[in-house]
Amino acid sequence: MRINKYLAECGVGSRRYCDELIADGRVKVNGKVCEVGADIDEKDCLVTIDGKPVGKIRKFEYYVMNKPKGYVCTVKDDKGRKTVMDLLPKNTARIFPVGRLDYDSEGMLIFTNDGDLANRLTHPRNEIPKTYLVRTEGPVEENLIVKLRGGVEIDGKKTKKCNIRVIENNRDYTKLHVTITEGRNREIRKMFETVGKNVDFLKRIKIGDFEMKGLDRGGVRKLRPEEIEYLKNL
Repeated sequence: MRINKYLAECGVGSRRYCDELIADGRVKVNGKVCEVGADIDEKDCLVTIDGKPVGKIRKFEYYVMNKPKGYVCTVKDDKGRKTVMDLLPKNTARIFPVGRLDYDSEGMLIFTNDGDLANRLTHPRNEIPKTYLVRTEGPVEENLIVKLRGGVEIDGKKTKKCNIRVIENNRDYTKLHVTITEGRNREIRKMFETVGKNVDFLKRIKIGDFEMKGLDRGGVRKLRPEEIEYLKNL
């Protein structure tokens, strides 16, 4: 088994986060520093992080949070900023955020220690649609929306086609629902920047057709069995 998959199944974090730990030299297998992409025999090895043994999770847990702005989506922040982990109930198992919302964004965030589900929801090849409520400064003309729908170049690579629906458009601001399937770093903000528009509010409201309802900002609840099953089958 790949070491990052093993660590994810141990509830350490997403595979991407686990790769970061490995690259930093914090993961050892049978006392030796592990390399990114290495395979291990999970039945005949001792895996440690910072000298502490890790083992497979026997029971998975699943939560959804209405993330407020002003928090970073990481287990620990080296800059000392508040993280989404600070908002979790005290009695939760060792769970981690699935994917990321940037510091200034808010909305739906899934937490789990189920590495397979985390990988399912975040890996680009699965093209899981995620919908955001976006507000820009000033009006957004139809020709710009058409351009964004077709894909624009950010960070040297063209974005995939996306769905955009205008909710409200006037001279002061525009509200839109934007559905993307990639989830690149600050993708929506950068998309609108390419057409000269600044996003001043961004909230994730759906993953697939799963909507977060009844949660105040900063609120957290366990996912219901039918919600877990839906996400696993996206």
